[in-house]
Amino acid sequence: MSSIIPRVVRSGTLPPDADAVLFDGRTAHAKSVQLWVNQNAGVLEIRGEGIDQNWPIADIRLIPDQAGQKGLVLGCEAAPLARLLSANRNLMNQFPALHKRRANISRWRLLRWAAGAVASVALIILVLVPLMANQLAGMIPAKGEHALGQATLEQIRTALDETGIAPLPFCENEEGLAALAKMEARLSPQEEPLTVRVLDHDMVNAFALPGGHIVFFRGLIEAAGTPEEVAAVFAHEMGHVVSRDPTRHALRSAGSIGVLGLLFGDFAGGALVLFLTEQLIEARYSQQAETDADAFAYDVLSQAGVPPSALGDMFDTFRTQFGDADGVQAHFLSHPKLSARIADARAATPEGFEAQPILTDVEWSALQNICD
Repeated sequence: MSSIIPRVVRSGTLPPDADAVLFDGRTAHAKSVQLWVNQNAGVLEIRGEGIDQNWPIADIRLIPDQAGQKGLVLGCEAAPLARLLSANRNLMNQFPALHKRRANISRWRLLRWAAGAVASVALIILVLVPLMANQLAGMIPAKGEHALGQATLEQIRTALDETGIAPLPFCENEEGLAALAKMEARLSPQEEPLTVRVLDHDMVNAFALPGGHIVFFRGLIEAAGTPEEVAAVFAHEMGHVVSRDPTRHALRSAGSIGVLGLLFGDFAGGALVLFLTEQLIEARYSQQAETDADAFAYDVLSQAGVPPSALGDMFDTFRTQFGDADGVQAHFLSHPKLSARIADARAATPEGFEAQPILTDVEWSALQNICD
Protein backbone atom coordinates (compact mmCIF):
# COMPACT_ATOMS: atom_id res chain seq x y z
CA MET A 1 0.00 0.00 0.00
CA SER A 2 1.16 3.53 -0.76
CA SER A 3 -0.26 6.84 0.35
CA ILE A 4 0.59 10.42 -0.52
CA ILE A 5 -1.00 11.65 2.72
CA PRO A 6 -2.56 9.58 5.51
CA ARG A 7 -5.73 7.88 4.37
CA VAL A 8 -8.85 9.85 5.23
CA VAL A 9 -12.01 8.16 6.44
CA ARG A 10 -14.84 9.38 4.25
CA SER A 11 -18.06 10.60 5.74
CA GLY A 12 -20.26 8.30 3.73
CA THR A 13 -19.20 6.31 0.72
CA LEU A 14 -19.54 8.27 -2.48
CA PRO A 15 -19.98 6.44 -5.78
CA PRO A 16 -16.91 6.51 -8.02
CA ASP A 17 -16.76 9.61 -10.18
CA ALA A 18 -14.85 7.88 -12.96
CA ASP A 19 -12.66 5.00 -13.92
CA ALA A 20 -9.12 6.15 -14.55
CA VAL A 21 -5.56 5.00 -15.22
CA LEU A 22 -2.65 5.80 -12.92
CA PHE A 23 1.04 5.88 -13.86
CA ASP A 24 2.88 5.99 -10.56
CA GLY A 25 6.12 7.44 -12.01
CA ARG A 26 8.18 4.48 -10.86
CA THR A 27 7.15 1.85 -13.39
CA ALA A 28 5.77 1.93 -16.93
CA HIS A 29 2.78 -0.21 -15.97
CA ALA A 30 -0.63 1.49 -16.22
CA LYS A 31 -2.86 0.67 -13.25
CA SER A 32 -6.64 0.85 -13.39
CA VAL A 33 -8.08 2.83 -10.50
CA GLN A 34 -11.31 4.40 -9.32
CA LEU A 35 -11.63 7.97 -8.11
CA TRP A 36 -13.65 9.60 -5.38
CA VAL A 37 -13.67 13.33 -4.77
CA ASN A 38 -13.85 13.82 -1.00
CA GLN A 39 -14.54 17.52 -0.61
CA ASN A 40 -14.91 17.23 3.15
CA ALA A 41 -11.37 15.96 3.50
CA GLY A 42 -10.07 18.02 0.58
CA VAL A 43 -8.59 15.05 -1.25
CA LEU A 44 -9.01 13.01 -4.39
CA GLU A 45 -9.11 9.39 -3.33
CA ILE A 46 -7.44 6.96 -5.72
CA ARG A 47 -8.17 3.28 -5.18
CA GLY A 48 -7.21 0.20 -7.13
CA GLU A 49 -5.36 -3.07 -6.83
CA GLY A 50 -2.32 -2.22 -4.74
CA ILE A 51 -3.19 1.49 -4.97
CA ASP A 52 -4.37 3.50 -1.96
CA GLN A 53 -3.54 7.15 -2.45
CA ASN A 54 -5.06 10.50 -1.52
CA TRP A 55 -4.11 13.54 -3.55
CA PRO A 56 -4.76 16.93 -1.95
CA ILE A 57 -7.28 18.74 -4.15
CA ALA A 58 -5.41 22.02 -3.77
CA ASP A 59 -2.25 20.41 -5.21
CA ILE A 60 -3.80 18.85 -8.29
CA ARG A 61 -2.76 20.41 -11.60
CA LEU A 62 -3.78 19.88 -15.21
CA ILE A 63 -0.91 18.53 -17.33
CA PRO A 64 -0.91 19.71 -20.98
CA ASP A 65 -1.88 16.68 -23.04
CA GLN A 66 0.75 16.20 -25.75
CA ALA A 67 -0.98 13.13 -27.20
CA GLY A 68 -4.17 14.88 -28.28
CA GLN A 69 -6.47 12.85 -26.06
CA LYS A 70 -9.89 14.18 -25.09
CA GLY A 71 -9.64 13.26 -21.42
CA LEU A 72 -7.71 14.73 -18.52
CA VAL A 73 -4.08 14.26 -17.57
CA LEU A 74 -3.60 15.24 -13.94
CA GLY A 75 -0.55 15.60 -11.73
CA CYS A 76 0.01 16.35 -8.08
CA GLU A 77 2.78 18.36 -6.45
CA ALA A 78 3.11 15.69 -3.78
CA ALA A 79 3.78 13.07 -6.48
CA PRO A 80 5.53 15.01 -9.28
CA LEU A 81 6.27 11.94 -11.44
CA ALA A 82 2.81 10.37 -11.22
CA ARG A 83 0.18 10.93 -13.91
CA LEU A 84 -3.55 10.27 -13.66
CA LEU A 85 -5.57 9.84 -16.85
CA SER A 86 -9.35 10.14 -16.76
CA ALA A 87 -12.00 10.44 -19.46
CA ASN A 88 -14.34 12.34 -17.15
CA ARG A 89 -13.79 16.03 -17.92
CA ASN A 90 -16.46 16.94 -15.35
CA LEU A 91 -13.75 16.40 -12.74
CA MET A 92 -12.28 19.77 -13.74
CA ASN A 93 -15.04 21.48 -11.77
CA GLN A 94 -13.84 19.73 -8.62
CA PHE A 95 -10.28 21.11 -8.61
CA PRO A 96 -10.04 24.90 -8.19
CA ALA A 97 -6.26 25.07 -8.59
CA LEU A 98 -6.20 22.99 -11.77
CA HIS A 99 -4.65 25.73 -13.93
CA LYS A 100 -2.56 27.36 -11.23
CA ARG A 101 1.17 27.44 -11.80
CA ARG A 102 3.11 25.21 -9.44
CA ALA A 103 4.55 27.28 -6.67
CA ASN A 104 7.76 25.32 -6.53
CA ILE A 105 8.65 25.94 -10.16
CA SER A 106 10.92 28.92 -10.76
CA ARG A 107 11.07 30.38 -14.23
CA TRP A 108 14.63 31.47 -13.59
CA ARG A 109 15.50 27.94 -12.57
CA LEU A 110 13.97 26.61 -15.78
CA LEU A 111 15.91 29.17 -17.78
CA ARG A 112 19.12 28.14 -16.04
CA TRP A 113 18.38 24.50 -16.78
CA ALA A 114 17.63 25.32 -20.41
CA ALA A 115 20.81 27.38 -20.75
CA GLY A 116 22.80 24.56 -19.17
CA ALA A 117 21.29 22.04 -21.57
CA VAL A 118 22.07 24.21 -24.61
CA ALA A 119 25.62 24.76 -23.36
CA SER A 120 26.07 21.02 -22.84
CA VAL A 121 24.89 20.22 -26.37
CA ALA A 122 27.15 22.94 -27.79
CA LEU A 123 30.10 21.54 -25.84
CA ILE A 124 29.43 18.05 -27.19
CA ILE A 125 29.00 19.13 -30.82
CA LEU A 126 31.66 21.82 -31.02
CA VAL A 127 34.37 20.36 -28.77
CA LEU A 128 33.94 16.71 -27.81
CA VAL A 129 32.69 15.37 -31.16
CA PRO A 130 35.51 17.01 -33.21
CA LEU A 131 38.09 15.85 -30.66
CA MET A 132 36.84 12.26 -30.81
CA ALA A 133 36.57 12.41 -34.61
CA ASN A 134 40.21 13.46 -34.93
CA GLN A 135 41.30 10.62 -32.67
CA LEU A 136 39.11 7.99 -34.35
CA ALA A 137 40.24 9.04 -37.83
CA GLY A 138 43.75 7.87 -37.02
CA MET A 139 42.51 4.54 -35.67
CA ILE A 140 40.39 3.38 -38.61
CA PRO A 141 42.26 0.80 -40.73
CA ALA A 142 42.70 1.52 -44.43
CA LYS A 143 40.24 -1.17 -45.53
CA GLY A 144 37.61 0.09 -43.11
CA GLU A 145 38.12 3.66 -44.25
CA HIS A 146 37.77 2.64 -47.89
CA ALA A 147 34.58 0.72 -47.10
CA LEU A 148 33.21 3.78 -45.29
CA GLY A 149 33.87 5.91 -48.35
CA GLN A 150 32.28 3.35 -50.66
CA ALA A 151 29.15 3.10 -48.51
CA THR A 152 28.89 6.87 -48.33
CA LEU A 153 29.26 7.19 -52.09
CA GLU A 154 26.36 4.78 -52.59
CA GLN A 155 24.23 6.85 -50.24
CA ILE A 156 25.10 9.97 -52.22
CA ARG A 157 24.22 8.29 -55.51
CA THR A 158 20.85 7.23 -54.11
CA ALA A 159 20.11 10.64 -52.61
CA LEU A 160 20.90 12.48 -55.85
CA ASP A 161 18.90 10.17 -58.09
CA GLU A 162 15.84 11.96 -59.45
CA THR A 163 14.19 8.96 -61.07
CA GLY A 164 13.58 6.92 -57.92
CA ILE A 165 14.53 3.81 -59.91
CA ALA A 166 18.29 3.43 -59.60
CA PRO A 167 21.24 5.27 -58.07
CA LEU A 168 22.78 8.17 -59.98
CA PRO A 169 24.91 6.52 -62.69
CA PHE A 170 28.66 6.74 -63.04
CA CYS A 171 30.12 8.08 -66.28
CA GLU A 172 31.95 5.19 -67.97
CA ASN A 173 32.90 6.20 -71.48
CA GLU A 174 36.10 4.21 -72.06
CA GLU A 175 38.02 6.99 -73.80
CA GLY A 176 37.03 9.46 -71.09
CA LEU A 177 38.06 7.06 -68.32
CA ALA A 178 41.41 6.53 -70.05
CA ALA A 179 42.01 10.28 -70.15
CA LEU A 180 41.10 10.57 -66.45
CA ALA A 181 43.46 7.70 -65.60
CA LYS A 182 46.27 9.41 -67.50
CA MET A 183 45.65 12.59 -65.52
CA GLU A 184 45.73 10.63 -62.25
CA ALA A 185 49.00 8.96 -63.22
CA ARG A 186 50.60 12.34 -63.95
CA LEU A 187 49.47 13.81 -60.63
CA SER A 188 50.21 10.86 -58.34
CA PRO A 189 52.77 8.57 -59.97
CA GLN A 190 54.05 7.12 -56.67
CA GLU A 191 51.03 7.48 -54.43
CA GLU A 192 48.68 4.69 -53.43
CA PRO A 193 45.98 4.24 -56.09
CA LEU A 194 42.91 6.40 -55.67
CA THR A 195 39.32 5.54 -56.51
CA VAL A 196 38.24 8.25 -58.93
CA ARG A 197 34.70 8.37 -60.31
CA VAL A 198 32.56 10.81 -62.29
CA LEU A 199 28.84 11.13 -61.53
CA ASP A 200 26.41 12.01 -64.30
CA HIS A 201 25.03 15.17 -62.70
CA ASP A 202 25.16 18.81 -63.73
CA MET A 203 26.31 20.03 -60.30
CA VAL A 204 29.52 22.06 -60.62
CA ASN A 205 31.44 20.35 -57.84
CA ALA A 206 33.93 17.70 -56.79
CA PHE A 207 34.60 16.20 -53.40
CA ALA A 208 36.69 13.64 -51.55
CA LEU A 209 35.38 10.80 -49.39
CA PRO A 210 37.09 8.60 -46.79
CA GLY A 211 39.44 5.94 -48.06
CA GLY A 212 40.87 7.67 -51.14
CA HIS A 213 37.62 8.27 -53.03
CA ILE A 214 37.57 11.35 -55.25
CA VAL A 215 34.33 12.16 -57.05
CA PHE A 216 33.75 14.63 -59.88
CA PHE A 217 30.41 15.76 -61.18
CA ARG A 218 29.90 16.02 -64.90
CA GLY A 219 28.97 19.68 -64.43
CA LEU A 220 32.44 20.56 -63.19
CA ILE A 221 34.21 18.94 -66.14
CA GLU A 222 31.87 20.70 -68.55
CA ALA A 223 32.43 24.06 -66.80
CA ALA A 224 36.24 23.76 -66.96
CA GLY A 225 37.99 25.65 -69.73
CA THR A 226 41.08 23.41 -69.91
CA PRO A 227 42.14 19.97 -68.67
CA GLU A 228 44.65 21.71 -66.41
CA GLU A 229 41.75 23.27 -64.48
CA VAL A 230 40.28 19.82 -63.84
CA ALA A 231 43.76 18.58 -62.85
CA ALA A 232 44.06 21.46 -60.39
CA VAL A 233 40.79 20.48 -58.68
CA PHE A 234 41.99 16.87 -58.75
CA ALA A 235 45.20 17.85 -56.95
CA HIS A 236 43.27 19.89 -54.39
CA GLU A 237 41.06 16.91 -53.55
CA MET A 238 44.17 14.74 -53.29
CA GLY A 239 45.37 17.14 -50.60
CA HIS A 240 42.22 16.45 -48.57
CA VAL A 241 42.68 12.70 -49.03
CA VAL A 242 46.30 12.75 -47.87
CA SER A 243 45.33 14.78 -44.78
CA ARG A 244 42.32 12.47 -44.15
CA ASP A 245 40.05 15.48 -43.96
CA PRO A 246 37.05 13.55 -45.37
CA THR A 247 37.29 10.90 -42.66
CA ARG A 248 37.42 13.43 -39.89
CA HIS A 249 34.61 15.42 -41.47
CA ALA A 250 32.41 12.32 -41.89
CA LEU A 251 32.94 11.25 -38.29
CA ARG A 252 32.35 14.78 -37.04
CA SER A 253 29.17 15.23 -39.08
CA ALA A 254 27.81 11.81 -38.14
CA GLY A 255 28.51 12.42 -34.47
CA SER A 256 26.94 15.87 -34.47
CA ILE A 257 23.76 14.92 -36.29
CA GLY A 258 23.57 11.75 -34.20
CA VAL A 259 23.40 13.91 -31.07
CA LEU A 260 20.76 16.10 -32.72
CA GLY A 261 18.83 12.99 -33.75
CA LEU A 262 18.68 11.84 -30.15
CA LEU A 263 17.44 15.27 -29.10
CA PHE A 264 14.77 15.61 -31.77
CA GLY A 265 13.71 11.99 -32.00
CA ASP A 266 14.89 10.93 -35.46
CA PHE A 267 15.78 7.45 -34.28
CA ALA A 268 15.15 5.92 -37.71
CA GLY A 269 17.92 8.10 -39.11
CA GLY A 270 16.31 8.90 -42.48
CA ALA A 271 16.69 12.64 -42.18
CA LEU A 272 20.16 12.19 -40.70
CA VAL A 273 21.36 10.20 -43.71
CA LEU A 274 20.12 12.87 -46.11
CA PHE A 275 21.68 15.63 -44.05
CA LEU A 276 24.97 13.75 -43.80
CA THR A 277 24.95 13.24 -47.56
CA GLU A 278 24.52 16.97 -48.10
CA GLN A 279 27.27 17.71 -45.59
CA LEU A 280 29.73 15.42 -47.37
CA ILE A 281 28.94 16.73 -50.85
CA GLU A 282 29.28 20.35 -49.78
CA ALA A 283 32.00 19.76 -47.20
CA ARG A 284 33.20 22.98 -45.64
CA TYR A 285 36.54 22.14 -44.14
CA SER A 286 38.36 24.51 -41.85
CA GLN A 287 40.23 27.45 -43.29
CA GLN A 288 43.52 25.77 -42.44
CA ALA A 289 42.47 22.53 -44.14
CA GLU A 290 41.51 24.40 -47.31
CA THR A 291 44.76 26.38 -47.28
CA ASP A 292 46.77 23.18 -46.78
CA ALA A 293 44.92 21.42 -49.61
CA ASP A 294 45.62 24.35 -51.94
CA ALA A 295 49.31 24.32 -50.97
CA PHE A 296 49.44 20.56 -51.56
CA ALA A 297 47.89 21.10 -54.99
CA TYR A 298 50.53 23.70 -55.91
CA ASP A 299 53.33 21.18 -55.23
CA VAL A 300 51.61 18.33 -57.05
CA LEU A 301 50.82 20.47 -60.06
CA SER A 302 54.36 21.87 -60.25
CA GLN A 303 55.87 18.36 -60.18
CA ALA A 304 53.45 17.26 -62.90
CA GLY A 305 54.37 20.16 -65.17
CA VAL A 306 51.02 21.91 -64.62
CA PRO A 307 51.13 25.58 -63.53
CA PRO A 308 49.61 26.08 -60.05
CA SER A 309 47.77 29.05 -61.53
CA ALA A 310 45.44 26.47 -63.13
CA LEU A 311 43.70 26.20 -59.77
CA GLY A 312 43.19 29.94 -59.83
CA ASP A 313 41.87 29.69 -63.40
CA MET A 314 39.27 27.17 -62.25
CA PHE A 315 38.23 29.37 -59.37
CA ASP A 316 38.09 32.32 -61.78
CA THR A 317 35.67 30.29 -63.93
CA PHE A 318 33.46 29.76 -60.89
CA ARG A 319 33.65 33.43 -59.97
CA THR A 320 32.68 34.46 -63.51
CA GLN A 321 29.68 32.14 -63.52
CA PHE A 322 28.46 32.46 -59.94
CA GLY A 323 30.13 35.45 -58.29
CA ASP A 324 32.61 35.51 -55.45
CA ALA A 325 30.30 35.12 -52.47
CA ASP A 326 26.86 34.06 -53.67
CA GLY A 327 25.68 31.03 -55.55
CA VAL A 328 28.96 29.13 -55.78
CA GLN A 329 28.93 25.54 -54.60
CA ALA A 330 29.75 25.44 -50.90
CA HIS A 331 32.78 23.24 -51.41
CA PHE A 332 34.53 25.93 -53.45
CA LEU A 333 33.13 28.85 -51.51
CA SER A 334 34.63 27.67 -48.24
CA HIS A 335 37.28 29.89 -46.72
CA PRO A 336 38.88 32.05 -47.93
CA LYS A 337 37.04 33.83 -50.75
CA LEU A 338 37.68 32.88 -54.34
CA SER A 339 39.45 36.15 -55.08
CA ALA A 340 42.07 35.43 -52.40
CA ARG A 341 42.55 31.83 -53.57
CA ILE A 342 42.94 32.97 -57.17
CA ALA A 343 45.65 35.42 -56.14
CA ASP A 344 47.46 32.77 -54.08
CA ALA A 345 47.39 30.24 -56.93
CA ARG A 346 48.82 32.68 -59.42
CA ALA A 347 51.48 33.80 -56.97
CA ALA A 348 52.51 30.14 -56.52
CA THR A 349 53.44 29.88 -60.21
CA PRO A 350 57.07 30.96 -60.70
CA GLU A 351 58.08 33.15 -63.60
CA GLY A 352 59.21 31.22 -66.63
CA PHE A 353 57.35 28.06 -65.55
CA GLU A 354 57.46 25.58 -68.41
CA ALA A 355 54.06 23.95 -68.59
CA GLN A 356 53.50 20.56 -70.17
CA PRO A 357 49.99 19.75 -71.46
CA ILE A 358 48.45 17.16 -69.20
CA LEU A 359 46.15 15.85 -71.95
CA THR A 360 46.08 16.06 -75.70
CA ASP A 361 43.19 17.80 -77.41
CA VAL A 362 41.69 14.41 -78.29
CA GLU A 363 42.00 13.20 -74.70
CA TRP A 364 40.51 16.41 -73.35
CA SER A 365 37.55 16.03 -75.70
CA ALA A 366 37.10 12.45 -74.50
CA LEU A 367 37.15 13.56 -70.88
CA GLN A 368 34.54 16.23 -71.52
CA ASN A 369 32.34 13.56 -73.08
CA ILE A 370 32.99 10.94 -70.41
CA CYS A 371 29.26 10.67 -69.68
CA ASP A 372 28.20 10.03 -73.29
